[in-house]
Amino acid sequence: MGVREMFKISSSQFNYQYRGRIHFPYSIGMLLAYVKSKPELSKNFQFKKTFVFRDKTEEYTEQCKDSDILLCSCYVWNWEITTKLAREVKESNPNCLVVFGGPQVPNNSEGFFEKYPFVDIIVHGEGEYVLENILKAYLNDKDFSKVLGIETKDFKNSLQPRINDFSDLPSPYLTNLIWDLVERRQGYQWIAAWETLRGCPYLCTFCDWGSAIGTKMRKFEEEKIMKEIEWFGKNKIPYIDCCDANFGIYKERDMGIARKMKEVSQEMGYPTTFHPTFAKVASEAIIPIAKELYDASLLRAVTLSLQSLDPTTLKIIKRANIKFDKFSELTESFRNAGLPTYTEIIRGLPGETLENFKENLETIVSDTKVDHLLIHNCGVFPNAPMAEPAYVEQYKIKTISSPIFLWHSDVSNRGIPEYEDIAIGSFSFTIEDLKQMFLYSWLMIVFQNMGILEFVAKFYKKTHDLSFINFYEIFIDFCKAKKTIFSEQYEIVSQYIEDGYAGKGWNFYDPDLGEIYWPIEEATWAKLAWDENILEEEILLFVDFLESKKDYRSGIDLLQDLVKWNVFLLTTRDSNESTKKEIFKFAWKDYFSDSSQLQETQRMYSYFNKVTSTDGKTWSWETIFVGRWETKFKIYPSLLDDAEQITQSV
Repeated sequence: MGVREMFKISSSQFNYQYRGRIHFPYSIGMLLAYVKSKPELSKNFQFKKTFVFRDKTEEYTEQCKDSDILLCSCYVWNWEITTKLAREVKESNPNCLVVFGGPQVPNNSEGFFEKYPFVDIIVHGEGEYVLENILKAYLNDKDFSKVLGIETKDFKNSLQPRINDFSDLPSPYLTNLIWDLVERRQGYQWIAAWETLRGCPYLCTFCDWGSAIGTKMRKFEEEKIMKEIEWFGKNKIPYIDCCDANFGIYKERDMGIARKMKEVSQEMGYPTTFHPTFAKVASEAIIPIAKELYDASLLRAVTLSLQSLDPTTLKIIKRANIKFDKFSELTESFRNAGLPTYTEIIRGLPGETLENFKENLETIVSDTKVDHLLIHNCGVFPNAPMAEPAYVEQYKIKTISSPIFLWHSDVSNRGIPEYEDIAIGSFSFTIEDLKQMFLYSWLMIVFQNMGILEFVAKFYKKTHDLSFINFYEIFIDFCKAKKTIFSEQYEIVSQYIEDGYAGKGWNFYDPDLGEIYWPIEEATWAKLAWDENILEEEILLFVDFLESKKDYRSGIDLLQDLVKWNVFLLTTRDSNESTKKEIFKFAWKDYFSDSSQLQETQRMYSYFNKVTSTDGKTWSWETIFVGRWETKFKIYPSLLDDAEQITQSV
């Protein structure tokens, strides 16, 4: 009797490329590392390389012509290309068993198999034990009816209990299986997705953290975690994308992880970046952990997420934020510790109105020392509570299918477009309200948080009690009335908003800035900071407009000095001197650093210029792509070297 051939398993976990970097297929790696540890399965199944690159679907389809099983790891960023692959594989190889799993596989699967008849099995929940049982059934009689956690067109079984003991889950890194699964392309580096725990105890309705919301957190053993960090160093993995929902929540354990990451990075030169999502309810307890990572140049910034400040909205989305006065204190604590922070707001949450959204923005930019403000559309994901029909009906949520935006991903080799559902209306706001929310988001990020008009706005707030919102409403009037670099960017973003909420997508490409898709706020900032002389001249035009509209009489010498000060603090493209220095007629640093009155006394301010390249693409990369998190696009006044009063002979 001849030896039976091994069954061939193909798999896919498509991703996008980010300037020569792409993610390992970590989820597939975890599944296959586990089933390969079972002798019966390992000797009967042959595991082929995982399909990752989006420009090779035809080649991948050809490779599946003799595959017995195709495993597909499905996310919002790869659903369309995955279903295309699976459809074509089934057409060319009807006997191939197609199995879908991952966060994009809907728990509410009504109509799924009618729409996707080429899929044989969908997996709900964690996949390791489920895949083991699928493969055992495949070897036996292909009767999957007793396998927990799966669904077919004929039945839906109850969930497989969650894995509580991870000790029998081998690491795809430590076994080196991950290298067997990927094609090593010349010039590419691999990003490592990485878990130190699973689960999330919070119930935020907008979130589906890998279908793990509202669940007990379960930790991987520390010995394995430490060895994986060493593996990252030895294998020269530059970027670690930590998939934990609440890194830092286990203070002692996570401090140990941070110290090990720092030790390995400093000894081996890798990793160079560690990107965690810090605990949902942030506290000063995170500071020592973040500091350990930041001091090793591994951490860009610490997440201090709000999502909303409106009490009604927070109740609806089941988001228990810390009190805002505490949040404000917390941002100051992180600033004092030398740690950059960013906060995230979601635009389009049920309960939010245009007016309270504007009030929230006013509060955030007025009362915190957060370094970076990120504002996102409200995605409605298949397995998030916000997608439940009863929730949608209760809060009158309206959505559109929108081309997914993955900022900083490469323009080339994208394959077919991917889509996500985003909220465009609810009982509390209309789509026209949402467009205005986007416009105010853009204004507050580019011009206030990122500094284009930051100190001009603060001057009028301090001297005339002009709110930031009112200041920028006058700025909008100026953009509509005068042809300037500002009106040009205002027209670009206005069309961008119209196109985005019409379902045309959010990708923004400017060949001057590099071959990637930019967040619109970063692209706007870069174009405005392109030429500091033009920027200074046109801010002066706006200031003159504002003074006239409000009948202020600040004086031309003061206003010219103020505008020069504001632009001086920005990292503009055409300034390549190693040290920037300027003489001012007024003591602006003292004025903006404390409650002192503005003194008309000459001062020389200087600082080390963090980016000296004048090549547009390199400058954009260093200043606002990578440099955004390191605050390389501007300098804080407190960091300036300050010469005391200067004589007229200087």
